[in-house]
Amino acid sequence: METIGPPIRRNATGPLRRLLTRRETPRPPARRRLMAYVLPLGLLALAGLGLAADRYLADNRVLPGIVIGIIAAGSVLPVAFSYRLPIWAWRIAYPMMFLGVINAAPKEPWPWNTVQILGFLIVLGRLAVTQESGLTIWATALSLIPVFLFAKETNAWGAAVLLVVIAAIGDIIYRRGRTGELLAEKLAEEEELTELERAKRAVLEERTRIAREMHDVVAHHMSMIAVRAETAPYRLPELPADAREELAGIAVAARAALTDMRRLLGVLRAEQDSPEKAPQPGLADVDRLVTTAREAGVEVAYERTGIADLPGTAGLTAYRIVQEGLANAGRHAPGKPVTVAARGFADRLELTVRNELGEEPADAGGHGLIGMRERVTLLGGTLHAGPVDGEFVVHAVLPSSRVMTERSERHDRALVLRSFGRKPHDQGADRGRPGDGPAGVRRAARQPAGHPRRR
Repeated sequence: METIGPPIRRNATGPLRRLLTRRETPRPPARRRLMAYVLPLGLLALAGLGLAADRYLADNRVLPGIVIGIIAAGSVLPVAFSYRLPIWAWRIAYPMMFLGVINAAPKEPWPWNTVQILGFLIVLGRLAVTQESGLTIWATALSLIPVFLFAKETNAWGAAVLLVVIAAIGDIIYRRGRTGELLAEKLAEEEELTELERAKRAVLEERTRIAREMHDVVAHHMSMIAVRAETAPYRLPELPADAREELAGIAVAARAALTDMRRLLGVLRAEQDSPEKAPQPGLADVDRLVTTAREAGVEVAYERTGIADLPGTAGLTAYRIVQEGLANAGRHAPGKPVTVAARGFADRLELTVRNELGEEPADAGGHGLIGMRERVTLLGGTLHAGPVDGEFVVHAVLPSSRVMTERSERHDRALVLRSFGRKPHDQGADRGRPGDGPAGVRRAARQPAGHPRRR
């Protein structure tokens, strides 16, 4: 049979050890404004009460002056410590309950001076308001010992009831405050989880939207593959039979891929969404987008130089970035001029949208910026968005068609090499170079590893 005695004893005596021996962590200080006015007045009041206690003891008891000073100081000092160190305040006030009865005259109604009684009640109440229930119970129980030892029998029970009532009220206040803190912490956790879920949902919704838009672009290319593979025997009648059979297989695979993509699109599209029949916009449609913004009253300066060859997906991404940049500028900085710059290079397109910061700061964690990052990351580009020198700048770098083709060929070459039991970083893995095309990849796969390439 299991015994539950030791755990119970540990739970019962833990608050007692903390009350008597454990180091206490100071509680937070009061507000500066409150301290500036209350602290001087409080110290002045305690000094006056200490002098009153000293005068009372000198008039009613025969004690040396140093003892009278110790008792008077011990009557008010615990109150001074009780705000930030309530346990230490009780540790000082409790022994003074035994020291404060020295040479008490029979004519005194209580063996302690009035200042000491009030100070001890304040200290016990402060401890009950700030500490756990177990510690309050032990402090109250120990405080009853000097009451029944030194107080008159007619007064002891009334004093005991008063101590218990003060401790109980303080404990109720502590419990309510602690419950409020726990509820506030729980609410903060729920709000944080809600915000995280909202952010995740925004990312998923944006990815779904991107996938729907990408379907149109990819489906066009897949359709062209199927059509060209199916019509090749008619356009090239000299093709051998095995080539015709290979092209027929490619056409069947392309048609199957298109069917699977349509099924995937049906899963991604919400029930209330209707299929979009308009073609997806591209970089060439940015002019129309800028014109529409100007007609709406937005001052837009558009610069377009050296536009590189962009695939459909990159053009769609560029259009969406400009669209979101103009929308953010109109939302967060209305009336401020906007500059849109599209500069093409041999290997990339650099797209910049900048506007002056408005009174309402742009939300760096908004859903629009999340969509930008998702689109740019999908293409292997980079995106930076944020305030720079008094402006909010969105700067995106998108790879050109050649770069995306080279990346695709490197990926395909790696897959081929793995299928032949090699790793992409093996010697000779770079023999099929981006400019070699599929033929170079096939030659690299047929050539033994470690054998120099023949030119």
